[in-house]
Formats: sequence, structure tokens, C-alpha cells
Amino acid sequence: MLDKHGARSVDAFEKLEQVGEGTYGQVYMARSRDNGEIVALKKVRMDNEKEGFPITAIREIKILNSLNHTNVIQLKEIVTSRNMGSIYMVFEYMDHDLTGLADRPGMKFSVPQIKCYMKQLLTGLTYCHLNNILHRDIKGSNLLIDNQGVLKLADFGLARPCAVENSKTLTNRVITLWYRPPELLLGTRAYGPAVDMWSAGCIFAELLQGRPIFPGKDEVEQLDLICKLCGTPTAKDWPEFEALPWAKSLSSKKMFPRRIKEEFRRFSSSARGLIDGFLTLDPKKRISAKDALDSDYFWEEPMPCLPCELPKYEPSHEFQTRKRRKDFTNNDGVKHSTDQNEHDEFLTGVVRNSVGDDNLLVAGEPSSHHLSSKYSSYQGHFRRSNFPQPSSGQANWTQTTR
Repeated sequence: MLDKHGARSVDAFEKLEQVGEGTYGQVYMARSRDNGEIVALKKVRMDNEKEGFPITAIREIKILNSLNHTNVIQLKEIVTSRNMGSIYMVFEYMDHDLTGLADRPGMKFSVPQIKCYMKQLLTGLTYCHLNNILHRDIKGSNLLIDNQGVLKLADFGLARPCAVENSKTLTNRVITLWYRPPELLLGTRAYGPAVDMWSAGCIFAELLQGRPIFPGKDEVEQLDLICKLCGTPTAKDWPEFEALPWAKSLSSKKMFPRRIKEEFRRFSSSARGLIDGFLTLDPKKRISAKDALDSDYFWEEPMPCLPCELPKYEPSHEFQTRKRRKDFTNNDGVKHSTDQNEHDEFLTGVVRNSVGDDNLLVAGEPSSHHLSSKYSSYQGHFRRSNFPQPSSGQANWTQTTR
């Protein structure tokens, strides 16, 4: 079912229900009219686009086409409406997102389950970072999980290639507020993979605690919450801190001590150590995804379970949970919404119109490095690397025997 431009028409799919809303478009569960396959359709927002196809979507498509990994969502094709008024990206369908699962009534993740999810997240991030891709929006609703237990990084709408880590053209108006690292909150425009690692640390702590650890209402409160748990930044702990554009905003703040070990004292020492590495204030000292995979946390009992051993759940997406909350009204008829959801909508508008690297989207396409890189086949991590590499496209869950 092709349109006059040669692309398949969206009419080849039957929309079943809306299951999500990414940075730049709505996401629908759909069924192929040809073979009955269930897929996800992401409608690209075309509002306020006077110059045709959004360059943000072009970058997302190019990045996704350059990546091929078990723990990264697969882009299958691009389809259009009959008059080319709407563009859709077709993805493999995933049954859940991590936020949707966590919000299920009575949900409590086991330690092997948390280790399994975190190991997959870090494996996907290692692959992206080795290929010079920053995700820049790691959060639970962007971590999709299928009923085989496989976790995939999704929504690359804010991602960008970053071959030169110290580029000063990057926007700091990225990453959902609760998962945004202190260097971005303090105004830096020169950053690298460490920004994703802070977000991963927030996810890890949230899985352990059963709640977000930095639920700030705005940037000021977000920094305050970070300082109360991670300590107030000093030049001794973070030499570049005082040179950041908005560092003076902390000059009159109370000096808080670092409290990671106290806050997470009921968890294992290896878990506390890993959180400490993720939530290091100085991005240069923050743990990398590759080093995190080698943490004792993943190599001690209880071991991570295999994805196929994870419990099976009914479909759980954060969008439906959020919609139910927004539709809930009190006796006065006032709709309720979370501060974080309001901030997500604000963030989308800011990034679409911000100065910085988003003005350079076309120039910033992935280089040929992604296709020829020795890391393009990275699919999993072995501790102390005495094992053969897994075959392409397969995540490896082999672990050392005790």
C-alpha cells in the first residue's frame, strides 16, 4: 500500500489505542493489515513546522538507523498519510514501559529483577556511548520492556551524536527535570555521556526506593534536593564547578554534607557504592556505563535473573496511568496532574525552540563511524572479558560461576 511518493501509507495499519507520547509525537499501538503484526506508530508532530519535515525527527531517524542493538528500540519503517500531512515512524511494539510497570498497584521489584533491568539499561547505554550517541532523556517511560523481559532504550527525540565531547554548542535544556544532572542545571553547554549516567543513577535509586529521589517542581528546587542528598558542590570535590554559568546561584546556599550512604543504608554495600558512582557531582568522576556493568553489584548473590525469567504482566504504559490521573476530577471539577507531567510539556516546547545544538541538527548527523566502528557489534558485557563475543543482535547474559 504505497502512496505516490513511494512510501507505504499509514492505512496499512489499524490504530488500536494511544499508548504513549514521546518528545515529538504521539505513540499508538497498531496492527498490520497485511500480516496482523502488532507495531507501535509514532506520529511526528508537524505543528509550527513551516519548512517541511521537522529536523528533530530527521535526526532521530538517522540516529536510530545507525544503531542496531538488542537493548535499543528498532525503527522498522516510515509511513505517511494519504496527503503526506502526517508522518509516522513504525517501531517494534513493546508491552510495557518501566514507569508503567512500577505504577502497577502493589508492584515491588525483586533484587534479581532490578539487576536484570539495570544491566540491560547499562548495556544499551554502553553501546550508544561507545558509538558517540547521547540519549539525553533517560527516564522510566522511555525504557520499554516486552513480555520476554527485554528492555530497550526508546524515544531518541532528544538524542544527538557527540563525537567531540567538549563541544560548547550543546543545549542544557534537555533531560526531564527529575533526572537532569547538576551540570545542566548549572548551565553548562559542554558535556558528554556522564549526563545519561546521572539519569541512570536516578532510575536505579528509584527502583530500590520505590519512588523518585529528586521530585523537584522547578530547577531551583531540583538543585536543592540534589544538594541535600549529594552534598553542596565545592571546588575541592568538583574543580570546574565555580566556572559554570549559574554556579553563583548556589553561593548563598547552606553547605549540605553528602548523605548517599545514610539514605541507602538498608541496601547492600555494593548497591550503595554503585549509586554513589552514578550520583557523583563532578561529571568527570561519574561512573561510566561500561564500568558500572563491572560493579560488584551485578556479580554477587542474588545474581541478575535472565530476561526470560522475569514475571509476565498485562500491558503497562505510563501514558495510560497519567491519563487516568489527569482525567480524575475532585468535587470542584478541577483536573489533577503531576508537576513532572507539566514539566515534560514545558521541556518539549523549550527544546523545540531553544538555541544551541538544536539549531545544528542536520549538520549533526551520525558520521560513518557508526557503521564502521569496532563497537557497532557491541551487544553485552563480560566481566574480565575471558569469553567470546556474543553473536550480533543478541544480548549476552552469561555470568561467572561462583
